[in-house]
Amino acid sequence: MNKSQKRGFCSPCVPSSSEAAMARKREPTDVRLLSRVARLYFEEHLTQLEIAEKLSLSRPKVSRLLQEAERSGLVQITVLPAPGVHPRLEKELERRFGLREAVVVEVTAPAQQESVVKELGAAAADHLQRTVREGDVIGISWGNTLNAMMTAVQLNPTCGTHVVQLIGGLGPPEADVHVTSLCRRLADLLGSKLTLIDAPGIVDSRRVKSAILSDSHTRAAFDLFPKMRVAYVGIGAPTPDSVVMRDGTIMSPQDLEGLRSNGAVGDIALRYFDIRGNAIRSELDERVIGITLDQLKRTPVVVGVAGGPNKDDVVRGALAGRFVNVLITDHALAQRLLDRDPASLEAEGKSS
Repeated sequence: MNKSQKRGFCSPCVPSSSEAAMARKREPTDVRLLSRVARLYFEEHLTQLEIAEKLSLSRPKVSRLLQEAERSGLVQITVLPAPGVHPRLEKELERRFGLREAVVVEVTAPAQQESVVKELGAAAADHLQRTVREGDVIGISWGNTLNAMMTAVQLNPTCGTHVVQLIGGLGPPEADVHVTSLCRRLADLLGSKLTLIDAPGIVDSRRVKSAILSDSHTRAAFDLFPKMRVAYVGIGAPTPDSVVMRDGTIMSPQDLEGLRSNGAVGDIALRYFDIRGNAIRSELDERVIGITLDQLKRTPVVVGVAGGPNKDDVVRGALAGRFVNVLITDHALAQRLLDRDPASLEAEGKSS
């Protein structure tokens, strides 16, 4: 027995670290000090060190008070979106449709398709220049929106990139929207290698298709499809005024009617799908020379660029089939996609 025990005294109590922490938690909050520190930091923009010197506090104490001010709700931090930016819509699209990224563009005239195409094309060009990596193999389809994208892309040489055509030629070769033209323009801007499909996008028969695909030069593009990291694709609609019907050389009215009677609402590189994202199998599909929807889904990043007043079902079908995992669209269509009741969409799909 030691001296203190003999005298009836207990040994001095040394609080454990957990007891000390509990004691700190029980300390009453000095609301006035909390408010003073928060105002100096957030309104007068003093640094934590300056506040500590001004109020004779330690810097860690100031840091703890600022954290407490935020936890208690005394300070509420809100990041306001910049004009023309729609983070709420983008976040909800990503959540609802399982997208890796959504880009919602504030367009000036959402009811005018030509205006929407131009502004979405500029956003797609920005996305490409922001995300392109050294060594990327980049697939390109065709259409008006991708033409607007190429017009907006700035000269941006990127080492080791390789542009590959995703579907054979469609329409007049001299047209700006022709896929060969789009691929050449992008390759020039990026300083890329270029592999084209030197064949029509649609041929007369399966026999002709088989002969074309046996050619080694044609196969070179198809051999690159599994190596693609990213593809940029337009999403079209099977309507009489669509780009595939304009010059009468790509599809016949009978082809179009057959697709629509089978429930087709949209296409990517002439591979058609319905509102629930099911591929439409048809005789026409057997004559297309280009990437399939299954091959496209195996590409890590597929950027779908589509918007305007008549693209609702087109984009819904592409999202339902998960044919794209990055969507660039306009703010009006984005809102309509989110406003549509998923249950009613499911019922609509079953009745089609």
